[in-house]
Amino acid sequence: MLGVLGIIGALVGRISCGWLCPFGFLQDLLYKLKAPKLRLSNRFGWLRYAVLVVLVGLIPFFTLEPWFCKLCPTGTLEAGIPWLALRPDLRHLAGWLFWSKVGILVFFLAWMVFTRRPFCRFVCPLGAIYSLFNRFSALQLRVDESACARCDRCQEVCSMDIRVYENPQSGQCVRCLECVRACPKGAVRLAGAEE
Repeated sequence: MLGVLGIIGALVGRISCGWLCPFGFLQDLLYKLKAPKLRLSNRFGWLRYAVLVVLVGLIPFFTLEPWFCKLCPTGTLEAGIPWLALRPDLRHLAGWLFWSKVGILVFFLAWMVFTRRPFCRFVCPLGAIYSLFNRFSALQLRVDESACARCDRCQEVCSMDIRVYENPQSGQCVRCLECVRACPKGAVRLAGAEE
């Protein structure tokens, strides 16, 4: 499985996070709701690597249990709740673990209204794996330094709150290309790694 993730990461980096992930899409939608916005620094992005190492690596290694999967709000929303909705005969099996997962989901859903993609930025272990490849992937963001006005329009539209001109290959970048569309000078573009 890690080999497949490595191949995807090497080819496209985190582009699947920006274009294919339904949980990321939901976060983008919820953030558009009218509410006060809380800007959190990306310096806490290391937390997703801690989740990867501890909840996906160490604890499962010693317990032989997939603990991140047991707690993941994505699985609750996309599988657990629909499964119980479609199978009323199984609802009596929803115990403390399921309701704990629902609580975690509600927490993240609320957080998503106030902060841009908090799950992607601070928790998602799959995003952590893909982010390791952003700097080396075949698809790269390029910034024309001579054209860039450093107006921060890229950061204003970025779902991951990145100043693209400072670090176009940031591990946080999900290659959504909003910065490419928003740049008034056309200074940001998607390119191959060799360009």
